[in-house]
Amino acid sequence: MKAQTPTWKKNLFILSIAVFIAGIAFSEIMPFLPLYVDSLGHFSHQELNFWSGLVFSGVFFVSAFISPLWGKLADKKGRKLMTLRAALGMAIVIALMGLVTNVWQLFILRMAQGIFAGFVSNSNALVATETPKEKSGQAMGTMTSAFTAGNLLGPFVGGALASIFSYRIPFLITGILLLICFFLSLFFVHEDNFQPSQNQQLTSSKGIIHSLKSPALIFGLLLTTMIIQAANNSINPIVSLYLRQLMPGSSNVVFVSGVIAALPGIATFLVAARFGALGDRIGTQKIIVGGLIAASIFFCLTAFVQNSFQLGILRFMVGFSDACLFPQVQTMLTKNTPIEVTGRIFSWNQSAMYIGNIFGPLLGSTISAFWGYSAVFLVTTAIVLLNLLLFKINVLRNLS
Repeated sequence: MKAQTPTWKKNLFILSIAVFIAGIAFSEIMPFLPLYVDSLGHFSHQELNFWSGLVFSGVFFVSAFISPLWGKLADKKGRKLMTLRAALGMAIVIALMGLVTNVWQLFILRMAQGIFAGFVSNSNALVATETPKEKSGQAMGTMTSAFTAGNLLGPFVGGALASIFSYRIPFLITGILLLICFFLSLFFVHEDNFQPSQNQQLTSSKGIIHSLKSPALIFGLLLTTMIIQAANNSINPIVSLYLRQLMPGSSNVVFVSGVIAALPGIATFLVAARFGALGDRIGTQKIIVGGLIAASIFFCLTAFVQNSFQLGILRFMVGFSDACLFPQVQTMLTKNTPIEVTGRIFSWNQSAMYIGNIFGPLLGSTISAFWGYSAVFLVTTAIVLLNLLLFKINVLRNLS
């Protein structure tokens, strides 16, 4: 008689499909979002860069403050409820973005999206808490690969839809994709082993910190997450505009933007699992250090590209460094966090991501408005090097 498949494996299978779909949904609108902003009014160069950064940051500003509240609720009521809340809420809000008539409406909806954000992080938290500890690295690697694969396809899908139809259609498609994620989670994900913690000390942040074996290690990892996200997202709002500068007069900017936006995902998808396995052998922290060094080199070189081909190569190389960073930080958090507070630790990590996502686009758009696009990559290089220094001080010291 064939043994029944464990619930954690079923959850991993379904949620890996769901985050793959969510990856497509979230990334398909990113390549042309600044161009969509440009279509909603008549903006000067500085105004366009300002609004692009503001629209990128709106969702993250709200989410940075709201995520810990959702994390606390997840530890009390279950992570599945949080995945349902996030998927359905974002499906509605993002679909409405395709109907806006001015940039203010788009900005307000991006802020509203932040209230419902967190589908992927809560899916990761559910998998982390339901999966046996000895399988956590494998499970988190699978989730990361699935989401990265979705991010890989999303820019192609979004760029093609925007080129064939209009900028508005991908927002409606995104809403449908997230609705599919909602129904997958509703009918096929089971949180059988969830039990609310009876420890009253774990209801407060102070109690959670006391429950950690090494609080300094956890907060060092959260700081690393924040700076990684700030560095990566200082570039995202200006990539398509930078490309338009490198391809003056070209009619293929939208499509090429989609291709270039997908290139880091291709590289990450190819090597993320292998870097994870290597980290299990030699130490995850060594993989993170290597990723920070590589990222600083690639970002610096990008400031001096002369054409879209050179930009594409370096963006592809950035994908290799990305595979060494955020997925590995999540792995370290999973292995160093008690299961009773995983939801809140992951929500804190999500808030750290969002804080980085807030300041990154604003930093990138401000620098590009006054000093040009190349300056953004040089400043990002400095941020990555600062991250490397802080990681070695705050994290590696607590592992020794």
